[in-house]
Amino acid sequence: MRQNTDEPILVLGGTGKTGRRVAARLQERGRVVRIGSRSGVPPFDWNAPSTWEPVVGGAKAVYVTYYPDVSVPGAAETVGAFADLAIQNGVQRLVLLSGRGEPEAMRVERAVQAAGVDWTVLRCSWFNQNFSEGYLLESVLSGEVALPVDGVPEPFVDTEDIADVAVAALTDDTHAKQVYELTGPSSLRFDEAVDQIANACGRPLRFVPVSIDEFVAALANAEVPEQDIALLRYLFTEVLDGRNARPDDGVQRALGRPSRDFRDFARRTARSGVWDLMPTAIR
Repeated sequence: MRQNTDEPILVLGGTGKTGRRVAARLQERGRVVRIGSRSGVPPFDWNAPSTWEPVVGGAKAVYVTYYPDVSVPGAAETVGAFADLAIQNGVQRLVLLSGRGEPEAMRVERAVQAAGVDWTVLRCSWFNQNFSEGYLLESVLSGEVALPVDGVPEPFVDTEDIADVAVAALTDDTHAKQVYELTGPSSLRFDEAVDQIANACGRPLRFVPVSIDEFVAALANAEVPEQDIALLRYLFTEVLDGRNARPDDGVQRALGRPSRDFRDFARRTARSGVWDLMPTAIR
């Protein structure tokens, strides 16, 4: 059974990597979409519970992305409180963006699962788009990607796949009470991923393994916010230890098709011009 297409769907983080893709797909399907973000009208802010009810009221399904990340301490309590409020306001379905192999993220999952309505959990590996839309874009443009990881493979997932699964879960009852491990079809070391980007761009691009202290110092010099630095330190020192190296079949299970390959992502992104170098004078 499918939902009434007139029932509003709230997309939290609706301007982010996955949220804006989810919102666009829902709108293309004629669904009523409400964007939850700090710049929205009305605004939504995870740190200001008073902003939650004006945004969630009347929605029947919610795509839940937590900022800064579901792995941070206190995320479970905050998301759990939001889930309770959402249900009090008539929400019937929660679709959670989660992470693989993260203990705090699993606490968030349990909070959503205990809320008492239909839920779907999307456990995701590292996004392909971190190289094109996130904190690694500047590194790619500079010609050198320096990270505190060496030899650990990761089954990078395309956010296009995440959005496709999220939309299916938000609009189709058959995905209720499912946990989907969303990954790409194969695992790559970070240096291999960088090589594929270089091949797609047709220019040199170097991967340089660095220590975590060197990495953190570079982030601080670039004036990256402290909470973002703390999150990246945690991810690189705790999560990237090989526990998530194995690809999973979540995309196939959810959509009946294989997940997108990193090489295809690199070629598609290179054609978009995102990685094109501009003359130094106008950069």
